[in-house]
Amino acid sequence: MTVNEDLFTNWKNREEIAESMIPIIGRLHRERDVTVLVHSRSLVNKSVVSILKIHRFARQIAGEELSVTETLPFLQALTELDLGPSQIDIALLAENYRADSRGLSVAEFTAEAVAGATGPDKLERAGARDVVLYGFGRIGRLVARLLIEKAGSGNGLRLRAIVVRGGGGQDLVKRASLLRRDSIHGQFRGTITVDEANSTIVANGNAIKVIYADDPSAVDYTEYGISDAILIDNTGKWRDREGLSKHLRPGIGKVVLTAPGKGDVPNIVHGVNHDTIKPDEQILSCASCTTNAIVPPLKAMADEYGVLRGHVETVHSFTNDQNLLDNFHKAERRGRSAPLNMVITETGAASAVAKALPDLKAKITGSSIRVPVPDVSIAILNLQLARETTREEVLDYLREVSLTSSLKRQIDFITAPDAVSSDFIGSRHASIVDAGATKVEGDNAILYLWYDNEFGYSCQVVRVVQYISGVEYPTFPAPVA
Repeated sequence: MTVNEDLFTNWKNREEIAESMIPIIGRLHRERDVTVLVHSRSLVNKSVVSILKIHRFARQIAGEELSVTETLPFLQALTELDLGPSQIDIALLAENYRADSRGLSVAEFTAEAVAGATGPDKLERAGARDVVLYGFGRIGRLVARLLIEKAGSGNGLRLRAIVVRGGGGQDLVKRASLLRRDSIHGQFRGTITVDEANSTIVANGNAIKVIYADDPSAVDYTEYGISDAILIDNTGKWRDREGLSKHLRPGIGKVVLTAPGKGDVPNIVHGVNHDTIKPDEQILSCASCTTNAIVPPLKAMADEYGVLRGHVETVHSFTNDQNLLDNFHKAERRGRSAPLNMVITETGAASAVAKALPDLKAKITGSSIRVPVPDVSIAILNLQLARETTREEVLDYLREVSLTSSLKRQIDFITAPDAVSSDFIGSRHASIVDAGATKVEGDNAILYLWYDNEFGYSCQVVRVVQYISGVEYPTFPAPVA
């Protein structure tokens, strides 16, 4: 057999193994509410090639490719356990097993590693929690896609309605079309139909009522059978407690804002301070996409090295609040054509750090430049540390944080030498450390942090909603604190 034939045979064998994994992953998700992960990346509803690519990506963060031949035995072992709702990372199971010297079988090791998801300690499957989207713009539609995707098990979160202002003829059809097709994020994964008679969009079997209202006070959600729902305001029109309280109508239990909150509204960055949310808190904010991008790595660096001061410069994709062509705008510079110019503007991300990391006493400043790309931004975080270190030490530390820490869903790590912004469209992490661009000299560290300011941020929003709804399930093996 030639080398080429041997390589192709190996590929076909791995394809066959990945294909055998799909029904197992699907059954675990639908029947037990278990999400199978590989280095924090979900394998639910993934194709054969996607499963193989996710395994191959492990070389970027773990130093070597992970084979499906290694992970399949652990996946099979999970099917023999009485699992409760959870997230289980089979890549970490395989890696931890290699490092274990006790001579346990795969089945024995797996049962021990996920013991918290079995027996008397396991969670019981909860009923669905109603969710309402107020607004249906860029973030609203991506959050809708995520909620529909995560409804596959029949538990957890259930998108019941969206609230929008009436847009005239064919309004429902046009909104469904925008959900179905996206110029940046591609086609919706599934089927969408429109029931105009009942003002409903049906996406993958989820009936989503479209409610037309010009003001929150005009809606009684109980009329639509909605109860104790979490309302996600993605309009940004109201940002303080008084304004957001308008949403606390019959049928609504909590309000989550997808923009920085003002006044005493808590600004939450999942993975960093979500555990500070008080059970009786009805109104909170998920801060901004840039805040979510910089706060997790800033916390990681502060925990390990200490941070005396810092500055963040964001190179940000243009957004809908800018003009397509030169025209009047109430803000300085933003009236100039977004796709034709780099535009210097302000960012509130630096000041928002204090809300998410109140124990961090370092002064963080920030500024922003909008650039002519439609999605994915980069934050350049320039830090003065409390002790000297080396580039190698910082990169080793951040790689480990991305793999095993409690921030592994927020921080990703990439070593690809030719990575550019479009490579990160669809990233589910809050930020991605670019190892090749990282600079460290003495007590100064400069981190380059990519982030999908639309999709990655939407994932963070959904994580917060899952947490406050009680359906954020534990991950096994448990991350290192």
